[in-house]
Amino acid sequence: MLYKTNQDLPLEIRASFSESAQDLYRAAYNCAIHWYGDTTKAHKVALSAVRMHSARNMSVLV
Repeated sequence: MLYKTNQDLPLEIRASFSESAQDLYRAAYNCAIHWYGDTTKAHKVALSAVRMHSARNMSVLV
């Protein structure tokens, strides 16, 4: 299942992440679902993308 908008994302993702993080999650998930064809793996890839982006932003601030 592809997510066309952030409103299509699961409630836990929408409640946990900012709008820009939701955009990143959605893009990474959609890409990974095409690549792997597995929703569990796509979710893990998308979460990893958001975590890496957040960590990168935090290291710039420090």
